[in-house]
Amino acid sequence: MTATEIRSAFLDFFREKAHKIVPSAPIVNKDDPSLMFTNAGMNQFKDYFLGDRVPQQRRVADTQKCMRVSGKHNDLDDVGRDGTHHTMFEMLGNWSFGDYFKDEAIAWSWELLTDRFGIDPERLYATVFEGAPEEGIPTDDEAKNFWLRYLPEDRILYGNKKDNFWEMGETGPCGPCTEIHVDTRSAEERAQSPGRDGVNVDGSGVVEIWNNVFIQFNRKADGSLVNLPERHVDTGMGFERLTMVLQDKSATYDTDIFTPILAEIERLTGKSYGGSYAPAAKSDMAMRVVADHLRAVAFTIADGQLPGSGGAGYVVRRILRRAVRYGYSFLDQQQPFIHKLMPVLVREMGQAFPELARQEEQITRIIQSEERSFLQTLENGLQRFAALDTDGNTIAGQDAFELYDTFGFPIDLTRLLAEERGLTVDEAGFTAALQEQKARSRKDAAKEVGDWHVLTDEPSVFIGYDVLSDSGARITKYRTVKVKDKPQYQLVLDRTPFYGESGGQAGDRGLIRVGEERLEVIDTQKENDLTVHVVDKLPADPQADVYTAVTPEERQAVSNNHTAAHLLHAALHEVLGEHAVQKGQDVRAGKLRFDFSHFERPTDQELERIELLVNAKIRENIPLLERRDVPIEEARKSGAMMLFGEKYGDTVRIITFDEDFSSELCGGTHVKHTGEVGLFKITSESALAAGVRRLEAVTALKAEWYVRGRLAALREVQELVKGANPSEAVRSLQDDNRALKKELDKLQAERAGDLKSDLQQSFEDIGGVNFLATQVPLNDAAAIKNLAFQLTGEIENAFVLLASESDGKALLTLAISKGLTDGDGALNAGAMIRGLAKHIRGGGGGQPFFATAGGKEPGGIPAVLSHARELVAGRE
Repeated sequence: MTATEIRSAFLDFFREKAHKIVPSAPIVNKDDPSLMFTNAGMNQFKDYFLGDRVPQQRRVADTQKCMRVSGKHNDLDDVGRDGTHHTMFEMLGNWSFGDYFKDEAIAWSWELLTDRFGIDPERLYATVFEGAPEEGIPTDDEAKNFWLRYLPEDRILYGNKKDNFWEMGETGPCGPCTEIHVDTRSAEERAQSPGRDGVNVDGSGVVEIWNNVFIQFNRKADGSLVNLPERHVDTGMGFERLTMVLQDKSATYDTDIFTPILAEIERLTGKSYGGSYAPAAKSDMAMRVVADHLRAVAFTIADGQLPGSGGAGYVVRRILRRAVRYGYSFLDQQQPFIHKLMPVLVREMGQAFPELARQEEQITRIIQSEERSFLQTLENGLQRFAALDTDGNTIAGQDAFELYDTFGFPIDLTRLLAEERGLTVDEAGFTAALQEQKARSRKDAAKEVGDWHVLTDEPSVFIGYDVLSDSGARITKYRTVKVKDKPQYQLVLDRTPFYGESGGQAGDRGLIRVGEERLEVIDTQKENDLTVHVVDKLPADPQADVYTAVTPEERQAVSNNHTAAHLLHAALHEVLGEHAVQKGQDVRAGKLRFDFSHFERPTDQELERIELLVNAKIRENIPLLERRDVPIEEARKSGAMMLFGEKYGDTVRIITFDEDFSSELCGGTHVKHTGEVGLFKITSESALAAGVRRLEAVTALKAEWYVRGRLAALREVQELVKGANPSEAVRSLQDDNRALKKELDKLQAERAGDLKSDLQQSFEDIGGVNFLATQVPLNDAAAIKNLAFQLTGEIENAFVLLASESDGKALLTLAISKGLTDGDGALNAGAMIRGLAKHIRGGGGGQPFFATAGGKEPGGIPAVLSHARELVAGRE
C-alpha cells in the first residue's frame, strides 16, 4: 500500500464504525496557552475531555499534523540520527467522547491491524499499565483481559508510568494506556530472541505504532488526580511508523513519504543517499534532517506561522536554520536550495493537505529568503569563529555560546569546526551560559497556573454580539495565577458579553459587579473554549449574582477596526488579486494591523486605490449581514472567505458587508453599518517576510487625528519655507545639503591627508611592529578608515590604532598589516578591539586585519592607547 492508500484505509475503517472524519487542527496552537504547537491528536479535543464543551459527535477520527520540538515532547535532537524520529509527523487517531471505552478500542485496533492491514498477528505485542499504588491507580487488568481474546499472555506486558500512563502536560486530562508494538525483524532474528525482550527498547526492531489512551483522570496543579465527568478514548498511531511497517521498511525515511524528497535532494546536491545511520555518515544524516525539517517548516508556514524572532516563529526559524546548517556543512550547499524541494512536497502531500498547494509559491519564497539570510549569517559566524582567541587549545564556553546565540551555531557545529583545527570546546562552560540564559527567560516568562475552583460545570456562553451589559450571570470557575511573580485573578462566567482575545481581535475591558463588590476587568482572554476574565481581585462572595458591563467606547473602536479589516481584505483582493489573503491581524481600539500575502511592495497608486475603495464602502453605509450557526459545509459552498491555519467547528458565523464585496467566516465583533467606521487611513506599509506585507491603519477619530496632524505638519513646513511650494522648497534644501556634504567630505579628506604625513613620522618600533596609537581630530568614520588603510598600506608591519571623539562618543579604528595576522604571535584586530573597547564602555568587532568599536566614554581613550601598547609589547 502507498502512504496515501494507508491514510485513506484508516479513515475509511473508522467511518464504517460510525466515526465522523474531521479535518486536522492547525499545527500552531492559538488558543491554548499551555502549548506552542499541536503535539498530539488530542489537543483539539481537550475541552471535551475537561467537560468545558459538549461534543456534537461522540465518535470522530482524523489525521492530525503534529510537531514535537519544544517542552515535554521534544524530538528535535533525534531527527536524522535514527530512522523513526521526526519534528512534524501525522498522528492517525480515533476518539470516543463518553461513548465506547476499552473493549471496543482494543477490538477495533486488532481488526484494523490484522484484518485490513494484514499484519501478522504473531508479530504483535501489547503493553498495559502496571498501576501506581502511591496514587491509588490499580493495575489495568481490564485492558489485559480484553487483550487475552487476541494475544497469548506472554505477549501482553506490563508497563510503568513512563510508558503506559499518558499525560499531555504537567496538568490536564490523562489516563492509563495500552501500546501496540510490531516486531519488524526477520524470521531468523525472531527465532534467536523473543520480541517481548525488545518492547520499548530503542533499536531493537520492535516498534511501537499505536497507543490507545483511556482518559479518565484530570491531573491538578498539586499533582493529585480526580475523575473526569466521563471516560474517553484517545488513540494515536504514528502514520510514518505504520507506513514503515506496512511497506516492510526498517526506517520511516525509506517509505514513500520521504523517498521522493530524498531523491530530489540527491538530484539538487549531487550526493547519493546511502541510508546509513553510522555516526560518520554525515551526508545521509543531513539529507534526512533536510527532508524532515522541510515538512515541518512548510506546514507551519501554511498554517500561518512565519519564521520570527520570538515564540513559535523563533522555533520555526531555528528548525529551518538547522536544515540550512546541515546542508552547508555536509552537502556542500553554499547557496539556498531547500526551497527548491517544495514542488515535490506539494506533489506528494498537496492532495491530503490542500493548504500546501494553495500557498506553494509563498512558502517557497519565505523559505528561500530565510535560507539566504542565514547563509550570510553563517559566513559571518565562520569569520567570527576564525577570530576566536583560544586558551590552551580550548574554545571558551562563553565564545561557543555567543556563536550559538548570535550566529545560530548549534554546539555540534562549533565542535565540528573546533575538531578541524585540533581544538576542543569548553562544553561545560557553554552549558552553563545556556542554562543561565534559559533561567533568565523562564523568569521573564514565568507563569504559575493554579487549579480552577469549580462552582458549577455549566458551559460559558458568549452574549456579546447582542448586548454589552447583563445582569444575573454566575461565576462558574475562578483561580489565581502568577505571572512574573505577580498574582493575576481570573474568572469564568456562565454567560458573558466580554469578548476573549482571539482571531487577532483584542479582548474586551470593563467592569464586573459581584453582589455589591466592583471588579475591574483588565483583559479578557480565550483559553481553549473558555472566556477568561482577568480582574483586579477575586470577589469576596463568588456565589453572588454578577452584573457585567463592557466599556462601550473601547468595544466600538475595536469593532470599527475589525470591520475596516474586512473591508481592507476585500479591497486587497480587488486591487492586488485573489492571492492577497490575510496572514495575520491585530485589531485593537487604537490600531489596525493587517498582514497579507503579496510578492512585491504595492505601488503608491495601488495603496491609494485600496484606501479609496475602503472609504467608498464606508460611505455606502452598508448594513451588517450576520449569519450564525451555519453548517460548515454550507459555509464552504457559499464562497465566504475561509483562512488556512484557523480551526473551524461544525457550525460557523458568516459576516457579510455587501455579498458582492466582503463575506468572511469570523467570530469577532463588528459595526452594524459600515458608516460607523467614519474614515479609514493607511499609515504605513512594510515587508514582514518574503511574500508577506504589512499594512497599518487607523479609523474613525484616530484617523481624523492622524489627518489633522499631517496637515498641521504641512502648514508648519509652509511657514518655514515662507509660502513657497513645500515640495519644491524641500528638494532645493536637499540639493543644498548634498552639496555641503560633498564639500565637508572633501575638507575631511584634505585634513586626513595633512594628518597622514605627520602620523607617518610618529611610528615607533616595538618588537618588530611599527606601532602607532593616537587620537586624531577627525569625526568622519569613513575618512578615519581610509587614513588607517593608507598607513598600513605604506608602512610595513604596521599596527595603527586611531581614536576619535564625536558628539560625546568615542570611536576606535584598528588596522593591522596582514603580515602580522598570520603565524606565531599573530595579532588579531577583531579580538583585540573587544578588550580595548571596555575602556570606553563600548563594544565592537571585525576581521583579523581591521576592526572598529564605539563607546559612550571618551574619557577612556588614553587608557585605550596605553592598553594597545601593552598588547603589542607582550605579543612575544
